Amino acid sequence: MADKEKDTVIVDETEHVDVDSKESKKEKKTKQQQRIESLEAEVKELNDKYLRTLAETENFKKRIQAEKVLDRKYAASNFATELLVPYEQFSKIVDFPSDNELLNNFLIGFKMIRDQFKSVLENEGVVEIKALGEFFDAKVHHAIEKESNKDKPNGTVLEVLQNGYLFKDRILRPAMVKINEWSEDNGEDK
Repeated sequence: MADKEKDTVIVDETEHVDVDSKESKKEKKTKQQQRIESLEAEVKELNDKYLRTLAETENFKKRIQAEKVLDRKYAASNFATELLVPYEQFSKIVDFPSDNELLNNFLIGFKMIRDQFKSVLENEGVVEIKALGEFFDAKVHHAIEKESNKDKPNGTVLEVLQNGYLFKDRILRPAMVKINEWSEDNGEDK
């Protein structure tokens, strides 16, 4: 009988060991599965960060390229702005009325030079802003004076005090103007 008890005990211990090893294997599989899931989540997160960084880099490259294009397009804007003052002074002198026939002959030649100068500026993208008789537009006009004239529409540019210019689609200098402004609401011409 003692042998039977030993056999039983041994069998019980073996069964106990087998149950422990099965639980241990299940725990290991569970831990391994959790580790795999954790690593997969980390890989997914890193991949997402990589893709975002790649997209940000592409966007940055595109933005830099667009800025380079704009810089090239408007590179001459400062030069054009500097040329406007002597160009306008030259235009005023050429348009100066004179009774002297000899001076008028010279002025005809200078007017031809001014027209060539204007043509070159226009070919490079410098265009005078139309203002006289136009409705006031705060984007391209700067009102310096106002006058009340009920014979003309309200908000009309009556006089150009200084010409304004565009360079391609940007404003180099707004036109300085006198506008017509009156009101019937208050009974006064203000």
